[in-house]
Amino acid sequence: METILIQMEENGPDRDGIARAGEIIRRGGLVAFPTETVYGLGGDALNPASSRKIYAAKGRPSDNPLIVHICRWRDIYRIAQPVPEAAKKLADAFWPGPLTMILHKTALVPKETTGGLDTVAVRYPMDGTALALIDAAGGFVAAPSANASGRPSPTLARYVREDLDGRIDMILDGGEVGIGLESTIVDLTEEKPMILRPGYVTKEMLESVLGPVETDRTILDADCKLPPRAPGMRYRHYAPKGELTILEGEPEAVAETVCARSRRAKERGEKVGIIAADELLSRYRADSRADSVKSVGSRTDEEAVGRSLYRILREFDDEGITVIFSESFPEGGFGQAIMNRLLKAAGHRIEKAEGEGK
Repeated sequence: METILIQMEENGPDRDGIARAGEIIRRGGLVAFPTETVYGLGGDALNPASSRKIYAAKGRPSDNPLIVHICRWRDIYRIAQPVPEAAKKLADAFWPGPLTMILHKTALVPKETTGGLDTVAVRYPMDGTALALIDAAGGFVAAPSANASGRPSPTLARYVREDLDGRIDMILDGGEVGIGLESTIVDLTEEKPMILRPGYVTKEMLESVLGPVETDRTILDADCKLPPRAPGMRYRHYAPKGELTILEGEPEAVAETVCARSRRAKERGEKVGIIAADELLSRYRADSRADSVKSVGSRTDEEAVGRSLYRILREFDDEGITVIFSESFPEGGFGQAIMNRLLKAAGHRIEKAEGEGK
């Protein structure tokens, strides 16, 4: 299969390109497209064969539900029943935007799309290209991230092509995305709302609308023995090719440990990369002997950190980095989403900086 690449216009979606992409999805094909979070891999959410194609193209486990993207609020009633008052409140506050709600599905949504579950994950994105494509495709587009399963989610079209070229029909190149991490997922099917995946819409933001919101304990606790509440939470995600270790502790102790481990890894013949915040960047460049030191921005700018993370992991792959060390980041607000993705990328390999104690 030849994968067609269409460059979106800077001043808005390419109407002809969108029309072609929409027709591909209506015919059962697959199109990668930008959203405000990451690039998605879109297929007809109401067509079981399309959902099977998505799983096959990504190498994704078929019990990992796909998110159904809509472009009009009224369409939610066709795929979810009941639609609780909590969903209406969240939609008023955060839709269009980077929030996914889990609701009970209708018979219109095939279980191939929902990973065999009786619930459906629904999102109404804000990106103009995404909305135009969803409309052109018939209004219901199933779209996980447009990457090979387990790899860092793509924030640029070239990384979609790297993973999926020849496996999908088309890529709509809308440039670099704005947020850089996947949407928040909140389950509204139980008595109390529960966050199943943290994202840009934080717990504090959700609670400002709904009141108390719980967080699934498996999100950040590698030792938690409870089963995860959503199948996709079982699998390792976002992983670079190199072995990633996160160091936590006081900044100076972290810097000292990272530099020492980098030097030892270089002596073993590894190619070393470091993920750093601006505050300690010069220290690593001076003392670590690492092959590549990249900044995610200031620790005080969570949006910059989130926007940079996947891109840096991909760049390390491009550079052939075999061992990666990363600072940890505060887990409040959007920082919880950042650490969730880092922990999954590292296979929950997180250690105390040397001298920090246990």
